[in-house]
Parts: sequence; structure tokens; C-alpha cells
Amino acid sequence: MRKQCALCGKEAMSGKVLVRKGLAKKKGGTGSKVSRANKRKFLPNLQKIRILIDGLAKKVYVCTRCIKKGKIAKA
Repeated sequence: MRKQCALCGKEAMSGKVLVRKGLAKKKGGTGSKVSRANKRKFLPNLQKIRILIDGLAKKVYVCTRCIKKGKIAKA
């Protein structure tokens, strides 16, 4: 089972961690520059819960936003 919300389809997003060097122009420097950019993943807050899907109880991953909105019917 993929780590994805069963209701809205929310899944991991990719991004970067930027490492900046140098003194900001505001503080009298020549400006900050990006020295490194490492790849990373932004993971959604998924919870594995039992919900009713088509009248059957199933254990699926659901994001906390869908749980808070009340989109689910717990089994």
C-alpha cells in the first residue's frame, strides 16, 4: 500500500534544503548565496485507521486534514 491518503490522494512531495552563505545586503554584506541544495521529501501526516468504504470496514491511510473535516465514517 502506497503512503497516500485514501480520500484526497495527498502524498509525499519533493523539495530542497537550501544552505545559504554570506552576510545579507541589509546588514552590509554582498548578499546571501545558495551554497548547497540537498533534496528531501515533505511527508503528509497520514494515520492508518479503519473506515467504512462501500459498507465494508478497511484499514487505510487517511490524512489528518480529512479526519478533521469529518470526511470519514469510522468502522
